[in-house]
Amino acid sequence: MKLSKCFGVAGWKNSGKTSLVAGLVTEITSRGFKVSTIKHAHHAFDLDTPNTDSFKHREAGANEVALVSANRWAIQHELHGRAEPDFETILTKLSPCDLVLVEGYKQENIAKLEIIGSESEREALWPHDNNIKAIAGDAKIEDCPLPHFHRNDINEIANFILKTCEIEK
Repeated sequence: MKLSKCFGVAGWKNSGKTSLVAGLVTEITSRGFKVSTIKHAHHAFDLDTPNTDSFKHREAGANEVALVSANRWAIQHELHGRAEPDFETILTKLSPCDLVLVEGYKQENIAKLEIIGSESEREALWPHDNNIKAIAGDAKIEDCPLPHFHRNDINEIANFILKTCEIEK
């Protein structure tokens, strides 16, 4: 997977990243492109439910558990205390697609859009990150030379991402 096919959405907690990424997936797939996503979580999470068979397999010590049905499949990898895999490793696990939208991974060396929440009191990322190519938020930021989009202008943000990544049909 070439990194030029990746585009990140970065911002602080509760800035609207997930809503924006979901809207972008809907918009870009409606245009006929195949989109995958990577979401970085800063907290422990569990995709499995206690007392299910797959949960019992993991609890027993399985390194990987594949869950397969007629509708979807997933492979859960247990780290058992090892470090989480780096971004490049995760990227190699995805099937070929036109675009990978990345939520989180603020420090990755990929093109990104920073979403700034209206109530954010945290320092903006763009002044310190040359990979941020545009801003999305409710109000234009003074002295910011980057393109600015309203957070709900999914169509224009999608156009910008596809153009930046040089993806066309």
